[in-house]
Amino acid sequence: MRIVNVGQRLVLQDPSGAGLDVGKASDGRFSGDPQGVFGQWDEFREWAAGQEGRADFAIDPADLGAPTPAPRQVFAIGLNYADHVSESKMGRPDSPTVFTKFPSCITGPNATVELPSGAVDWEVELVVAIGRQAYRVSEDAAYDHVAGFMVGQDLSERVIQLAGPVPQFSLGKSYPGFAPLGPALVTVDEIAHPDDLELGCRLGEEVLQLGRTRDLMFNVRELISKLSAICPLLPGDIIFTGTPSGVGNARDPKRFIPPGAVLTSHIESVGELRNDFVAGPGYEGSEGGD
Repeated sequence: MRIVNVGQRLVLQDPSGAGLDVGKASDGRFSGDPQGVFGQWDEFREWAAGQEGRADFAIDPADLGAPTPAPRQVFAIGLNYADHVSESKMGRPDSPTVFTKFPSCITGPNATVELPSGAVDWEVELVVAIGRQAYRVSEDAAYDHVAGFMVGQDLSERVIQLAGPVPQFSLGKSYPGFAPLGPALVTVDEIAHPDDLELGCRLGEEVLQLGRTRDLMFNVRELISKLSAICPLLPGDIIFTGTPSGVGNARDPKRFIPPGAVLTSHIESVGELRNDFVAGPGYEGSEGGD
């Protein structure tokens, strides 16, 4: 099953790409609010399985929003690929490195993003959405609590993020538009090898990152188990699972996203984001990059 947010309406997307408005097709049994469906996830999945062939309108990609536009909790994991740990010149963590991105930074898969400065970096990531509450869940049971996967970008303003004496990871990663998500939420049963997916991003035609999720140091099962040992994961919550190597801040010289750029991010079997960037109010040029 693939679900999308079309103009802030919950829509089922069939294999042809056509859509079915859930609120209308279910006669109000399920809300048209994309975030609201997670509170009825099991019931919704059962209903959706019987809707084959009912899609009745073409989806305009320009109308797509984030499939999870307003999660209550956003977990993000740093330093979760060994090659990214190496390029960051950091020690390998013994447990997941956790921070948050505030929900107000979430945007859609084709949204235009304003750059607050010349120090905005890219980080393509597999994003997991929670379908059933998970608390003290074992690794073996973790996927029972997953609604599906999305493509995500953990955009990062590196000056604010790394300002000391205590780094401000969450603030530096939470400017408006700094969490493009989508294009659809794809349930795990749609994916042949959910623990081994190619992911990457490019500026124009230049490949910046290319990796595979099999190289996560803490995989999806481990992350859900370790996070839920402390915090109940609520339906509709999301987890940014980490980025592979190739970020701009680790390059010599450093590189960041310039105004006018198009950043394309993909994950095998999940989909693609395509985000344009413009200079925001007060924008100043690169902080050590080009």
